[in-house]
Amino acid sequence: VLKSTLNPTWDQSLIFNDIDIYGDPQDLVRNPPNVIIEIFDEDQVGKDEFLGRCVCPPMVKLNPNVDETPKLLWYPIKTGGKNIGELLVSAELMLKDKPDGSNLPILPPVRGASLYMVPHGIRPVVQLTGVEILTWGLRNMKSYQLASVSSPSLIVECGGECVESAVIKNLKKNPNFPCSVLFMKVLLPKEEMYAPPIIIKVIDHRPFGRKPVVGQCTIYSLQKYRSDPFAQKETVGTQSKASLLSTAHECVIDMDDQKPLLETQAAKQDESIDWWSKFYASIGELDRCGGYLQKGYDTLKVYDKELENVPEFKGLTDFCNTFQLFRGKQEDDEDPSVVGEFKGSFKIYPLSDDPSVEQPPRQFCELPDSVPQECIVRIYIIRAIDLQPKDNNGKCDPYVKISLGKKVIEDRDNYIPNTLTPLFGRMFELTCILPTEKDLKIALYDFDLMTRDEKVGETVIDLENRLLSRFASYCGLPQSYCMSGVNTWRDQLKPSQLLQNLAKMRGVSPPVVSDNGKKLQYNGQEYTLSEFENNQPLNDHLGPQGERLALHVLRLQGLVPEHTEMRTLFSSFQPNLPQGKLQMWVDIFPKSLGPPGPPFDITPRKPKKNVLRCIIWNTSDVILDEKSITGEEMSDVYIKGWMAGLEDQKQKTDVHYRSMGGEGNFNWRFVFPFEFLPAEQLCVVSKKEHFWSLDNTEFRIPPKLILQIWDNDKFSMDDYLGAIELDLNSTISPAKTAKGCNLSMLPEKGGDPKAGKTASLFSQKSMRGWWPCTQEKDGKRILAGKIEMSLEIVSEQEVEERPAGKGRDEPNMNPKLELPNRPATSFLWFTSPCKTMKYIIWRRFKWVFIGLIILIFVVLFLAIFFYSLPNYLSMRIVSPFNG
Repeated sequence: VLKSTLNPTWDQSLIFNDIDIYGDPQDLVRNPPNVIIEIFDEDQVGKDEFLGRCVCPPMVKLNPNVDETPKLLWYPIKTGGKNIGELLVSAELMLKDKPDGSNLPILPPVRGASLYMVPHGIRPVVQLTGVEILTWGLRNMKSYQLASVSSPSLIVECGGECVESAVIKNLKKNPNFPCSVLFMKVLLPKEEMYAPPIIIKVIDHRPFGRKPVVGQCTIYSLQKYRSDPFAQKETVGTQSKASLLSTAHECVIDMDDQKPLLETQAAKQDESIDWWSKFYASIGELDRCGGYLQKGYDTLKVYDKELENVPEFKGLTDFCNTFQLFRGKQEDDEDPSVVGEFKGSFKIYPLSDDPSVEQPPRQFCELPDSVPQECIVRIYIIRAIDLQPKDNNGKCDPYVKISLGKKVIEDRDNYIPNTLTPLFGRMFELTCILPTEKDLKIALYDFDLMTRDEKVGETVIDLENRLLSRFASYCGLPQSYCMSGVNTWRDQLKPSQLLQNLAKMRGVSPPVVSDNGKKLQYNGQEYTLSEFENNQPLNDHLGPQGERLALHVLRLQGLVPEHTEMRTLFSSFQPNLPQGKLQMWVDIFPKSLGPPGPPFDITPRKPKKNVLRCIIWNTSDVILDEKSITGEEMSDVYIKGWMAGLEDQKQKTDVHYRSMGGEGNFNWRFVFPFEFLPAEQLCVVSKKEHFWSLDNTEFRIPPKLILQIWDNDKFSMDDYLGAIELDLNSTISPAKTAKGCNLSMLPEKGGDPKAGKTASLFSQKSMRGWWPCTQEKDGKRILAGKIEMSLEIVSEQEVEERPAGKGRDEPNMNPKLELPNRPATSFLWFTSPCKTMKYIIWRRFKWVFIGLIILIFVVLFLAIFFYSLPNYLSMRIVSPFNG
């Protein structure tokens, strides 16, 4: 029985004599019986507790004299279908041909009175090995037996050897161990699969001599900690020397602290260039970054995973690892409970058995200061992607909640309504004491007005690992050293100071700069500024040459670049199911190094308020869709217009009645207010999706003006005649005359909308001319009419300076629109009967009416003549001579 251990090493052989097995021996070779090994926990009171069972198939040897030995293998220990551990075991079943057993091999050596050891042919070959233990500290220790852990120490066991650390006097004030490095010599197997685990136990020193074990963990695989202490070639992150963030001393670098290259131009920074231009340029969305890249500005590295999961940064555990500590046993349906964390690492390397041979140099040396330090933490939250819906409409209203130590920031007032891909653009700045407040928790919650807010998901970042890592993950390195603009240097130390610290950490000569900062010698290599900036456009904000060259050399050393990371959100209700992803990054600045540079402004772009003024002057060649009561082809023309996404703000002109030749006269002004993002060339539209929605939903759509020509009908639905859609970013250049306006001005159907002669209305500000309208007929595009209009983009300030009303309403100015000079025939026939008679019936049937009147007079004359003729004849017959 082995006492008080979770990793027992028996080194024992159990021998069973005279086992009767019936059947053909050859059948045993093909189907050997399993060896069942059961493991129990001995209790002082009560019955021993069954822990698990291991099943091992034996090697069957019908001829025991054959020189073949079984190999030790790991077999799972199971109970109730659940693995609870592994057992390193082998078994052999030998045929006993002779009753006295003379054909059996010699019994293994005996340890003690009656315990047989594992034979030498089976026992693993061991080697004297040195194990260095970096005991950095303990974190997040939970209370034990209703009392908090206050004065813990660490016990490390491996291969039967044991070493104990110094006691932490006050865990709350400083959770790091006063003496950080332990060393022990252990006989370890040369084959990795036989290596025993490392057992870590945390003991709390309590009053009256009590030393309970308050947490422990087992490290099974030692391969990742094996190292070659005599290796000459070192790479970043492999040594445990002084931190890159140590205070900078005097340096041999001598350079002028000059101002930006073009100070006057740098002060006049283009308003369209912001941090979002940098972000969109980095992710390849070039249509949303404007002219950012053409100005020679930096881009950043966009990781699609957590920074800890980027392979070249080795999990940011190059200085020390984090091991979870557990305590006690769990029920069958429970997961192990984590009661704390151990920060540390191991270096395992072989030692010589000859004491005269020089011992290898120690690996853990020149460690950073373990005293807690106050830091400034800046958390940049960019956006979230693919969040799990939490509302009935299949969306959620997320906001950010940040916890760091006892500090909590709940950004509930800035929730983003009705979206699964919110754009936050928020920066939070906190102070903390590392390592006592190392866990930065970033959670997204769903805003609810009437019920409790529901957590969407959470991610946790270990700030201590980032600060201690030799990859400089506390603040990523930008591509260039800028003293102003959107890429202003934000680190506390200049590139030359960081390079000197890196040289000290790696044990190489300090860098030497010459030729006024254009040449630099570091680690046996010479670098020149022209190597990095040759044929590169220099922006207006660059700093001194020496600092720029030092930064270029730093970026070749495998350090973390300026970046964004994508962190997966998880929920305790569904721990294995991702709840979405959060794009962000974190900067950490120890206050001991001075104030950091200004933070980046990642506030979402705010759209500018603009007004599109569209004056409809005339139309021409509009399709004649109806026939008048006199049979003439005509149309009652009016124009309807709106901007894409603002369909509820449709406007239309008055009606030009009885257009006989497709002409129309309007002098009518459309006024469309809209919000526009110049950098992205998109309109921002906010509106409620349903009438019962509490919040507006924001959409970003291209700025497009849609105009349609309609035929007005009083007793039926209006008839659609044609339309034109104009993209204000690439507006089709108009024709100067109606005769020159045709379908060739429009791009081919399904082709590039920017093909042909186009111009941005936002750059040109105003346009006037003729544009063609089209209609689809039998799958072909035909000319449905032409519109003469003027387009003008007016800013919010210009609206106040140059007001203009809709239609011809007041204020009717800029320009003033007179009543259109329409033909006299343009009126609604049944509302003006006199005009109808004059301009419709009389004009068309004038000679018919004249002929009809003459005919009536002739008929009346003939009627009177024939009516009077008999009376006249009778009078002439009776009185022929009366004259």
